[in-house]
Amino acid sequence: MKNFQSLEELRASLNEEVSVSDWIVVTQERIDQFAHATGDHQWIHVDPVKAANGPFKTTIAHGFLTLSMIPQMISSALSFSATGMAINYGLNKVRFTKTVPVNAKIRGRFQLLDVEPLTQPESAKEIGFQMIWKVTIEQDGEVKPVCIAESITRRYY
Repeated sequence: MKNFQSLEELRASLNEEVSVSDWIVVTQERIDQFAHATGDHQWIHVDPVKAANGPFKTTIAHGFLTLSMIPQMISSALSFSATGMAINYGLNKVRFTKTVPVNAKIRGRFQLLDVEPLTQPESAKEIGFQMIWKVTIEQDGEVKPVCIAESITRRYY
């Protein structure tokens, strides 16, 4: 895990791969819970019997499930000592480049693309910073990543 102590330390890491998260196993239970939460019950995700005869020969994770795991990956890869609250501000250039079969292990690789201070408009007081991370999500044993996205995160003091 990489712990950042200051905005200056973050800036020194621009355009570098900074950290790699722990592995996460994508279980059928997790896939089913995501299907329940989102209403996406397509058989390729939730019906192991039918999926065994389908194009992927097993159930696969929803692309948005894979994407939604970025915060969990961040929590095992990055920490920011000087801040208290974080929010997801958005995403850029999301691509799902490979399916994630049930029980696959995935992890995120984090490259810092940009960091800038956040200020209160009325006082110009610095209240935190915004970062753009290139997140490459990879599957254990595979060369091709499963997802590549730019994650925009804000941290507040």
